[in-house]
Amino acid sequence: MNGYYRPQIQIPPVVKNLLIVNVLVFLTQNLLPAGMKGWFYETFALHFPLRLQTAYQAVSYMFMHANFTHLLFNMFALWMFGRVIEYDLGSKRFLTYFLICGVGAGLIQLAVNYFELSSLVAQGYTRLPRMTTVGASGAVFGLLLAYGMLHPNNIVMLMFPPIALKAKWFVVIYGVLELMGGVASSGSNVAHFAHLGGMLFGFVLLRYWKKKNKIWY
Repeated sequence: MNGYYRPQIQIPPVVKNLLIVNVLVFLTQNLLPAGMKGWFYETFALHFPLRLQTAYQAVSYMFMHANFTHLLFNMFALWMFGRVIEYDLGSKRFLTYFLICGVGAGLIQLAVNYFELSSLVAQGYTRLPRMTTVGASGAVFGLLLAYGMLHPNNIVMLMFPPIALKAKWFVVIYGVLELMGGVASSGSNVAHFAHLGGMLFGFVLLRYWKKKNKIWY
């Protein structure tokens, strides 16, 4: 057979294990006894103001999800785009990419939390909320960015509305919508800037690997 064969029907090992881990963590969150659920959330979600556990929470938070819908959409995107990107990058580099995008998204969200709380302090508030982030969305947006960069002319079919777009335009539109959402909805439950952070860290990492001739696109 001529050309390069990519068995996209199969789920490559890292994507498969990430799907399993995320589902297991979600089940753990919801099946723990009532007294343990709060401890689990406090220990593994990413919180601001910062805590002693923040270093590992920058990784653990991305395997937790707020509800089933949150999990479903993230895992669907991981399955849809992650299979292709893992075959492109190789399993080891793919895992590195996924984790760096997720950690980068968390760091950007912590920075946004800092400025939001600083604004409240400047307005005279003394009782400040604690801000918490969970979910693989930042890492998933990094995968979306990678798909758009590595396969810019592939066609992506939107669900709502059902429009076919080239991947590069799909990524640009999503990025603009996230930026607009982040600016317009400060303090909302959607971490728009974390999504953008995952894309930013993914872009920098892909460009670095390309400069070092570790990947080609």
